[in-house]
Amino acid sequence: MKTTLRRLIFSLALLATGNACAQLPELATCTRSANLLACQDAEGNAYSVNTVGTTLYLRGFEKNGNRYWAQTNSRFGQLTFFTGIASDGEAWVGYTRRVGWTTINRFSSSGGSRAKFTCSRVTGC
Repeated sequence: MKTTLRRLIFSLALLATGNACAQLPELATCTRSANLLACQDAEGNAYSVNTVGTTLYLRGFEKNGNRYWAQTNSRFGQLTFFTGIASDGEAWVGYTRRVGWTTINRFSSSGGSRAKFTCSRVTGC
């Protein structure tokens, strides 16, 4: 999985669990409405987040790989599952589980990337 997309998935996973602002790797300019957040960073990457109940629908463009992608996050209590696909055919799945102030995160992609990491609101990731 491309580095930019990996950072974005990580950031959005944190956003979905309430740990976002202090963890974002770079700042982006965003516009917000009631259910939609649209952002673009200084590198030309763009994404949007649409909220419908406990489901997040994400779409974006990755400048480095010149590819579009889409991801769906579904939350069930303290557990959030996500699946995504990119315009080059790469697909990924993963989950984020919240335990107190800690999140346990895991994902894998059809491109061979996989990761498991734990984040804390106090100490970070």
